[in-house]
Amino acid sequence: MKKNFNSFQDFYVHYLSEHKNRTCRTLHFIGTTLVLTFLLAAIFYGTLLNWVLVPIAGYGLAWIGHFFFEKNKPATFSYPIWSLISDFKLFFEILLGTKSLDTSKD
Repeated sequence: MKKNFNSFQDFYVHYLSEHKNRTCRTLHFIGTTLVLTFLLAAIFYGTLLNWVLVPIAGYGLAWIGHFFFEKNKPATFSYPIWSLISDFKLFFEILLGTKSLDTSKD
């Protein structure tokens, strides 16, 4: 059942609760790293393959994390925009050290 959220911050709390498994978070982090890499390559080199790899890398690894490790449905199915924003927010929080791949340290 789809929940209604009053703000992005409310959604982000929900998003984090759906990303507690370390392997799932790791796959998201790797996927987002690859997304940024393929996106930059697509912009600078203009190859179609890099454009095709952007969503495959991002969604593919994230969905593997959810279906096989987190054992839940990806938030992107119900909240595509907020989920995408949350993915990048979590990525940069992990990169900057304000969040961890290990949720026990958050």
